[in-house]
Amino acid sequence: MMGSVNHFTLNKLLFPEISYGKLIIRGYNNRDMSILIDGHNLIPHLPGINLSDIDDEEQLINWLQSYCRLRRRKVTVFFDQAPAGFSGKRDYGAVKAYFVRQGGTADDAIAAYLKGLGKVARNYKVVSSDRMVMAAARSVHAQAIPADVFAQEMVHVVEEVPEVDPHSPLLSAEELEDWEELFKERKKPDSL
Repeated sequence: MMGSVNHFTLNKLLFPEISYGKLIIRGYNNRDMSILIDGHNLIPHLPGINLSDIDDEEQLINWLQSYCRLRRRKVTVFFDQAPAGFSGKRDYGAVKAYFVRQGGTADDAIAAYLKGLGKVARNYKVVSSDRMVMAAARSVHAQAIPADVFAQEMVHVVEEVPEVDPHSPLLSAEELEDWEELFKERKKPDSL
């Protein structure tokens, strides 16, 4: 029995904060962040996004938000070369983004993040095409996924047309009319 250790204290013990320069990563858990992404490695593999675009990070975050919504996942993405005053963590719903200040690299931040996870890192997937990041992932038994492979999955998921659920089919025109009539009757005031 753990006695007086509360959930917050346990979380801090199991997941100590990681410091990488001025970037501090704290209090993460496996359910929240199971995929780590090297953002600038993934961008060139997605249609319509180019690293030279002024808003390439924002475009990738939009792609990731769609992916997370459809797959019911949460991801953490790392971008390097953040301009002065823009480094740090930003939350975009299911997408957490770490902007690493100039002089640091996303590769080093991902490696530090993985190291800080300890044994839990084996439950993570790491998306990158960078050999150093892939080696860091494998060294902690995390699954390393090449950026082009993950990009193909993202495109497939985001652009896939959802099928109609057979347990909840669309109404026929006749059924729709019946419902409309039923609601029209309910709106008429009762005659006294």
